[in-house]
Amino acid sequence: MKTKLNQQQSQTTNLYDQDFNLWLEKTANLLKNRQLEELDYDNLIEEIEAMGRSEKRAIESNLVVLLMHLLKYKYQPKKRTNSWRYTIREHRRRIILSLEDSPSLKRYLADVFNSCYIYARQEAVDETGLSLGVFPLESPFSVEQTLNFEFLPQ
Repeated sequence: MKTKLNQQQSQTTNLYDQDFNLWLEKTANLLKNRQLEELDYDNLIEEIEAMGRSEKRAIESNLVVLLMHLLKYKYQPKKRTNSWRYTIREHRRRIILSLEDSPSLKRYLADVFNSCYIYARQEAVDETGLSLGVFPLESPFSVEQTLNFEFLPQ
C-alpha cells in the first residue's frame, strides 16, 4: 500500500508528463516551502542537467555565428554591410550576457573555441561561396578579439 508521501511524489511525477509548466510551478513552490520530501527528484535532476547543456549549446551556437560573420567581414571587405556588423554585435552581446550570468562558462568557451571555429569556417564557405582554402585552418581571431565590441577585422 502506497503511503501518502509516495502518492504525492507519484502525482508530481505524473504532472511532469501531463503539464510541464504546471510541474515547474509546483516544483518551485515545493522548494520555496522546503517540502523536499514531495519533490520529483528524478525529473528535477534531469531538467537541471538539461539547463546546463542548453547554456553550453547557446554559447556554441552564438560563437559559431559570430566567428562566421567575422570571417565574412574579414574576407569579403567589399560586401560588408550594417547587417553583418549588427549580427557581430548581437552575438557578442548574447555570449557576454551568458558569461556574466554564468562566469564558469568562460572556461567552456575557451575549450570549444577551436571546434566552433571549424564549424564557422565551413559555414563561411557556404555563405560566401569562397573556397575553404581562403579561410585559415586556425582562427585568425583570439577569444579576446572575438568578444571585443570594438574589434572588427580588417
